[in-house]
Amino acid sequence: MTNLVNPLVPVPQADPWVMLHDGAYYYCFATDDHAVWVSKAERLGDIGRVEPVCVYTAPEGTVYSKDYWAPELHYLDGQWVIYVAADDGKNENHRMLALAGDGPQEPFRLVGKVSSPDDHWAIDGTAFSYKGKLYFVWSGWEGDVDESQQLYIAPMADPFTICGERVCLCRPEYDWERVGFPTVNEGPEALIKNGTLHLVYSASGSWTDDYCLGMLTLTGADPLNPADWSKAARPLFTKAETAYGPGHCSFTTSPDGTEDWIVYHANEISGSGWDGRSIRAQRFTWDGDRPVFGIPVPVGEEQHMA
Repeated sequence: MTNLVNPLVPVPQADPWVMLHDGAYYYCFATDDHAVWVSKAERLGDIGRVEPVCVYTAPEGTVYSKDYWAPELHYLDGQWVIYVAADDGKNENHRMLALAGDGPQEPFRLVGKVSSPDDHWAIDGTAFSYKGKLYFVWSGWEGDVDESQQLYIAPMADPFTICGERVCLCRPEYDWERVGFPTVNEGPEALIKNGTLHLVYSASGSWTDDYCLGMLTLTGADPLNPADWSKAARPLFTKAETAYGPGHCSFTTSPDGTEDWIVYHANEISGSGWDGRSIRAQRFTWDGDRPVFGIPVPVGEEQHMA
């Protein structure tokens, strides 16, 4: 058993992606507007203490040279992939990119843009496999104006290539999804339990105390059919003392696989906005096939992992 105390990574750090692979935790993050880093630790509580490795630095003067947001490290079909949003310094030009590498801390190279044929604004892309098929899910605009962020899905031919039109799965509709303008659904992450597929996503403005987690559940057979999804009417994870604006999560387990853990960012002080975010983690449980995240654990409280 190991101990850990939040925050795992201090201010300022956000949009955490953590994965457990071959007994080690890999934490992928972006810095300096244009570089992607990966840390490796034997214990989840040490991801912010070990020396990270820079695996990719963007070249200057391209359409993908700046504003690197929310990178995710995946191992799909025997390939190491990093998905990350980037632009040329103008937010309206944000698109999703795929990087490829020979190992999680080896140098990564740009493969190209991951886009559906319409090629609209896109951030927070993630890939997942369900019943033998690969899908890409991201947050995007309906057109070319920043009025609302929706969640979109498309099929993939391989970890680098979308092979169909995008489909809108959901848009901000409840009051708890519409705090701040533009209204926001973003940061989707797949969570599968006993064959039940969930997409846990972040809602409301990430700069507000009311940033929180919502969830879609596949209740039908086809992930590409919006009618086969059901949206939870209430948020699953919301603000608490020393944890304001909790959101943009990823999921991992204890080293022995017996415990499920959520990794997310939050602010210790109300009203801190983007500048006060730090990386947290806590164990979560299940009610049948439905995740139960509970209340954010206060900063400084000791937790135990199997």
